[in-house]
Amino acid sequence: MEQRLTDMEMLIMHQGHIIDQLNEVVTGQQALIDQLTKELKIIKEHLRGLSASENRLPSEEEPPPHY
Repeated sequence: MEQRLTDMEMLIMHQGHIIDQLNEVVTGQQALIDQLTKELKIIKEHLRGLSASENRLPSEEEPPPHY
C-alpha cells in the first residue's frame, strides 16, 4: 500500500513538472503570437498607405519639384 502511495506521489510530481514545462512553451508561443500580430498590423498599415498613394488620380498628384 505504501509503495502505491509513493508511486502516485511521484506520478503527481512528474505531471506537475510536465505542466510547468507546457506552461512555459504556451507562454512563449503567446508572446511570439503577440509580436507577430503587431508586426502584421504595421505591415498592413504600410501596405494600405502604399495602395492609397498608387490609387490617386493624376490630377491629385503633386507636381514634380522642378515646376
